[in-house]
Amino acid sequence: MDRNSRITAALVVVATALAGVGQAQSSRPHVGPRISYQFDLEEVGLGVQFGAPIARNVEFYPSFDYFFVENGTFWNLNADLKFRLASASVQWLYLGAGLNLARRGSGNAHDTSAGMNVLAGIESLKGRVHPFGEFRFTANDGSTGQLAVGFNFVMGRR
Repeated sequence: MDRNSRITAALVVVATALAGVGQAQSSRPHVGPRISYQFDLEEVGLGVQFGAPIARNVEFYPSFDYFFVENGTFWNLNADLKFRLASASVQWLYLGAGLNLARRGSGNAHDTSAGMNVLAGIESLKGRVHPFGEFRFTANDGSTGQLAVGFNFVMGRR
């Protein structure tokens, strides 16, 4: 089994284990804006995330960030799973993992790399607007950290 297969298998095992200990969360999809700081780039980015509950304690959590680099472009596309912790006293805390696609470009030259994410964050679940903050560690061609803050707006009626 190669390295990527072992990492994928480990993430599936962790996701399955965490799914059994989650706490109920919003039963509605949510979407919202985010502002991020990427440590390796030392740049700020704007983005958006979407949350779609797929189980009582698990949601599909894709996100996109565009960073304002001096020369060229840089963006991240993430496809993560987000898990709530089981304790009623910390239901605002979540963990996650998933895939990352990063693309850097300058002129006609572009470099795209795929990698893995792990993340941890806090999010209020009260009301229709949920402020959040999270730290994401990404390993692809290199490793980097990213902080993001933003809002999730609950879609539909409760």
